[in-house]
Amino acid sequence: MIAIIDTGPWVALIDRSETRHAESVQWLKNFSGRLYSTEAVLTEVLYLLNFSISAQCAALDFVLESVVEIVPANTKSLQKTKTLMKKYADLPMDFADATIVCLATETRMQNVVTFDRKDFAIYKLPKKQSFTIMP
Repeated sequence: MIAIIDTGPWVALIDRSETRHAESVQWLKNFSGRLYSTEAVLTEVLYLLNFSISAQCAALDFVLESVVEIVPANTKSLQKTKTLMKKYADLPMDFADATIVCLATETRMQNVVTFDRKDFAIYKLPKKQSFTIMP
């Protein structure tokens, strides 16, 4: 299985004080496949873990140890991201979510690991496909 991981579950995997920490750890233990994410999500994760350099390093280790593969943006994907943010301005869609939807669209990945069920239930992929939301 392949999936894109959002900020919330990634932070919860590292921060034991998060209410969904145990759920996130159990989900990752049961997950078999590849996880992808974006630079914007990684930035949010590091910002939210700024209380601890060891927590920030743990988040970076997810990338350095190939638990999560970061897919870099380019000008084409940034243009699509901007278009998505305008399309969903009424929610509003933040930059990190827009990069996830853009990555999913470009790679045809439908699985997203997020706690943001409300918004990801609204966001649509090409041909009006919905995301498969985990956990």
